Amino acid sequence: MKESNEKIICPITAKHIKVALVGQPNVGKSMLINSVSNAHLHVGNFSGVTVDKTEVLFDYKDYKFTVVDLPGTYAFTDYTIEERVTHNYLCAEEYDIIINVMDSTNLEKNLQLTSELLTMSKKLVIALNMSDEADKEGIEVNAQYMSELLNIPCVKVSAAAKTGIEELIDTVVKKFEGEKKEPKLIFSEAVEEEIENIVSYLQKHNFQAVNSYRNIAINLLKENKKTYEKLHEEPIWTELQPIVIEASKHIELHHNTDDIKEAFAEEYAAFNRGIVAEVVKQTTTKHEAKTLTEKIDRLLIHPIFGIPIFLFFMWSLFQLTFTLGNIPMDWISAFFTWLGTTIAPTISNDDVRSLVVDGIIGGVGAVVLFTPNIIILFIGIALLETTGYMSRVAFLLDGFFHKFGLHGQSFIPLVTGFGCSIPAYMSARILKNDRDRLLTLFIIGFMSCGARLPVYVLFTGAFFAQSMAGNVLFGIYISGAILGLIFAKVLKITAFKGVDEPFVMEMPKYRLPTLKLIWHTVLTQTIMYLKKAGTFIAGAAILVWFLSNYPHDVNLDKVYAAKIEKSVSVKQKALLENQLAEAQLGESYLGRLGKFTQPIVAPLGFDWKMNVALQAGLAAKEVVVSTLGVLYSIGGDVDESSKSLANNIRKNIPFASAVAFIIVIMIYLPCLAATTVFAKEAGSWKYAFYLFVFTSVVAYSLAFIGYRVTLMLM
Repeated sequence: MKESNEKIICPITAKHIKVALVGQPNVGKSMLINSVSNAHLHVGNFSGVTVDKTEVLFDYKDYKFTVVDLPGTYAFTDYTIEERVTHNYLCAEEYDIIINVMDSTNLEKNLQLTSELLTMSKKLVIALNMSDEADKEGIEVNAQYMSELLNIPCVKVSAAAKTGIEELIDTVVKKFEGEKKEPKLIFSEAVEEEIENIVSYLQKHNFQAVNSYRNIAINLLKENKKTYEKLHEEPIWTELQPIVIEASKHIELHHNTDDIKEAFAEEYAAFNRGIVAEVVKQTTTKHEAKTLTEKIDRLLIHPIFGIPIFLFFMWSLFQLTFTLGNIPMDWISAFFTWLGTTIAPTISNDDVRSLVVDGIIGGVGAVVLFTPNIIILFIGIALLETTGYMSRVAFLLDGFFHKFGLHGQSFIPLVTGFGCSIPAYMSARILKNDRDRLLTLFIIGFMSCGARLPVYVLFTGAFFAQSMAGNVLFGIYISGAILGLIFAKVLKITAFKGVDEPFVMEMPKYRLPTLKLIWHTVLTQTIMYLKKAGTFIAGAAILVWFLSNYPHDVNLDKVYAAKIEKSVSVKQKALLENQLAEAQLGESYLGRLGKFTQPIVAPLGFDWKMNVALQAGLAAKEVVVSTLGVLYSIGGDVDESSKSLANNIRKNIPFASAVAFIIVIMIYLPCLAATTVFAKEAGSWKYAFYLFVFTSVVAYSLAFIGYRVTLMLM
């Protein structure tokens, strides 16, 4: 009975909050509720089973609470009777909010249940119980930061010491009165990609559902029976089912398992380790046997040695890309030369023959030529990702990246950008905050993609000895990354202002990558690269061919025809033919444009030929090398290993101009295909325009500085 001085609330006018109390066994749920003063306990049984059903009723301020203490369960499953009762109640019964009670001294284990509760479209509050015991054991849990990471209120309480109870109830009331917010549960890139595919399909068909599309996608991938039953009756299921099946196969492949539940168990475990790594600090030394993962982590994510080790790995990867990648290039080059030579005699029309041989075969061949380099780069990045090391580097660089306004999670798309900008832009989807994702998208271009590699190889070979080329190449890539970080900070304090949104790093266990997984990853990305060669690059090559071949000056042909006829040697004849090609190119639309805009780039030390090559590179960076070959009287059938082209570049381009040229190549707008994907991922073509302006201004400014400084030092 209530004391006379207590405020009596009329049951009809009082606000009623029904709470589901959830937690693993032995986390102190019952003790927590018993610590609430004036609580009345009602003990019965859940319908159809002998499991105790404990309901606790109490008044708090203007609210009447009903708390249902559900049986302890280690995971959100229905194997045991207790688990089935909890699972069925949370999925089928009516209640307003979930209080998830956790043991602060064993957070990682308790997060197994919590991370699964995050997939439910329910309001949730976390009670970090036994906080007094955690303090005694030297375990410091940052509840505020944990709240920010999960986007869920986390309150430190102690049922035994009766501390934090009132704050917990106040938090529940505030959560009850407030809007429902989507919790932040982030999986690995492969899973997030498949979730996004399913969500996009549901959005496209405007599917009506109580749960969020993301929760539906997760439940489908986890093979949740109730979700399957509901969707099985819907018309969209016919088209959706194959998408889900393919998604499951993709995820299973990445986890080297045939069991999707096992794959998700690994995903949740990685998420949980990430939470613990972020919010738990051991203030006293614990003498426990360390796992193999922990032993490796002590070295690879060491605060001092971790970054140098990572830089060494990346340096080794670029050395391999440069050294091994050059071996099969001669074979590929010979094949396309043979193909052009074979097809040319079968086409009688000169213009059509030039289009097919020089435009299409030459343009596509210039891209395919670098496939070995790209494959080596993709293999290296895939190895780093599948072993679990890439996630560690993201964790290692998180604090460093935050200084520049980026997330540690931005590291994944940025590193992917070293291979190809297209998958890099797509992988930026793992960043759920729009502002952070846009910032990362704008910076990816500073990571030199494989398409820029031919230009770098050509110029390093022209101005540096072979023994130095690999180091210079590494320096170019690192310089681009450093510039990216600097301009990320500039954009963060100007265009993308805002408070950093915290997130959880995935921390998977180390494992040996399977050949099947590496093959799948590299094959997928290589096919994407080659598709680009057969579509965008072929189109760009045709466009460049047209602009560089028309209008055709007949008088020039006559003048040089007479000279060629009088030539006394094959060498002299070849030289005259190349000079004719150069002269015709100078009179073409592309040449005229280059000459017209040459005064703009003159302060960078560029002549009209370098200007034309840069403009051709807007369509595809791979075209730059072949364009330079035509412009410097070598012919378009050249690659970055061409000694004649390298010699001519060294003779005709001053070193300071070459430095400025490389800076522009390193920074200015990516290829047409990548720009299209950028616009799609950013959400509007206006961002592609902003990217063009931003990269052009930065490239021009830094190239001017680089040119002037080099002149001063020479």
